Amino acid sequence: MLSGKRIVLGVTGGIAAYKAVFLLREFQKAGAEVRVTMTPSATRFVGLETFASLSQHEVAVEIFPDDTQSTDWTRHINWGEWADLFVIAPCTANTLSKIASGISDNMLTSTVLAARSPILICPTMDGEMYESPTVTENLKKVQEFGYHVLEPASGFLASGLEGKGRLPEFEDILDKASEIIGSIEGPLKGKKVVVTAGPTREFIDPVRFISNPSSGKMGFAMAEAAKRLGAEVKLVHGPVSVPKPEGIHTTSITSAAELFETVKTHADADVIIMAAAVSDFTPSKTYSHKVKKESGSSSIELSKTTDILAWLGENKKSDQVLIGFAMETEDLIKNAAKKLSKKNADWIIANSISTEGAGFEVDTNHVHLISKDSETEFSGTKQEVAELILGKIFRK
Repeated sequence: MLSGKRIVLGVTGGIAAYKAVFLLREFQKAGAEVRVTMTPSATRFVGLETFASLSQHEVAVEIFPDDTQSTDWTRHINWGEWADLFVIAPCTANTLSKIASGISDNMLTSTVLAARSPILICPTMDGEMYESPTVTENLKKVQEFGYHVLEPASGFLASGLEGKGRLPEFEDILDKASEIIGSIEGPLKGKKVVVTAGPTREFIDPVRFISNPSSGKMGFAMAEAAKRLGAEVKLVHGPVSVPKPEGIHTTSITSAAELFETVKTHADADVIIMAAAVSDFTPSKTYSHKVKKESGSSSIELSKTTDILAWLGENKKSDQVLIGFAMETEDLIKNAAKKLSKKNADWIIANSISTEGAGFEVDTNHVHLISKDSETEFSGTKQEVAELILGKIFRK
C-alpha cells in the first residue's frame, strides 16, 4: 500500500526522535517518498543534515527561515497538498496540545492545518504524562477532528520507569499507515483520465524534423498526480528521454497527426489533459531519403497541423473536463484567457517561457491556472505544481 506514496514525516522534540531516522528508512524500503518536518526542539535530538541526507529533501522547521528564499514560507501549503499521509512520530504532549488547539507556530504544526491528507499521530512520552487528563482530552479531541491515533507501546521509558509511552514498533506504524492509505478514495476514483505529454516531431526527411524542447516532465507529473487521486490514467507521449511513470498505461507517438488519431480513440474520457507541446506546422512535403545540401531548397513549405485541443472542445461531452496548456512569451494571462474561450476548455494552465525556473526541460514550474471565473498562481517542482493544480480543480 505504501509503494509510490508520498509521506510527510513530522518529528517532535522527544527522546524517541532518534527512532524517526529508522522509521524514515522503513517507509523508504516500503517504496514511499518521504519528506521531513521537525519542530525546533526536535533538532536538539537529531540534526537536520541526517534527515535531509536520507530523505534527499530539505527539512522544514521554521515558518520564516533566515537562510532560505522568501518563498519557502509557503512550504506547508505545498507539502499539505503533496502528501498522501502525514505521520507525526514521535508526537510529544506539547505538539499534541498545539494540534488540538489549532496552534501553528512552526512548520510542522502549520502543515497539520494545511494538510489535505489523513494525519496519523503517534503520541510518545512518559507514562504519567500519557495518562494525564489533559493528554487524554487532547487525544480525544484530535480523534474527533478525524485524525488517526496509534497508541504508544508499553515498556522501559527514558525516565527509567516502565509504562505506556514508547514509540510503537515500526512494523505497527507501517501497518497502520497502509491501512489508512488503503481506505482513501481519491476524487478521481473510477474516472478515466487521458494525459498527453512531451513534444511531437514533424519529419522533413529521415534525419531532419521540426520539434520543440519539451521534455514531457510536466505532462508526466500531471499523469502521476491524476493516478494518485484515484484515476485510471492513460498517458500518450511524444519522443522523450525522461523515465516513464510506473504503473501508468503509456502510448508512444511521434507526430501531431499520430497524437490526434490516438487522442480521438480516448475522446470519451472523463478528463483530458493536453500537456503535450504539439507542433503547429508540419512539412507539406516529406522525403524518403536524406535531402543533400547541394540539391535541397533553402525554404520549406509548411501546412498547419490539426488543432487537437480545439477539436476536443468542439466534441466535448457535457460532463467532461478539458484542461489545456498555454506556453507564451508575452501577454500571458490575456492570451491564455483567449485560448480558454476559443478552444472551449474548462481550464488553461499557462506559463511563460521567459520566467526563470519555468517552462521546458527544467524540474520546476511557475504557472497560472485559469478558468472562466478564476485565476490561481502556483510554483514549485513540477510534481508539486501538478498536485496543486489537480487539487484545486477536483478536491472539494
